[in-house]
Amino acid sequence: MAVAKVIEVTAGSSKGLEDAIEQGMAKASDTLENVEGAWIQDIKVTAKDGKISEWRVNMKVTFVLN
Repeated sequence: MAVAKVIEVTAGSSKGLEDAIEQGMAKASDTLENVEGAWIQDIKVTAKDGKISEWRVNMKVTFVLN
């Protein structure tokens, strides 16, 4: 029987939404073992002069406990 845990991670990128998600998943995988996936809970942007300057995601990352 597997037991999993969920943590909340916030990540941002000026390149785009996909990059923000990849940055968050990469960091989670660097510090946690057995990362299985993530649920993107919120997407936010910051703007400067009417243009998007940063994409931000709040995600719930699931990993299986040893």
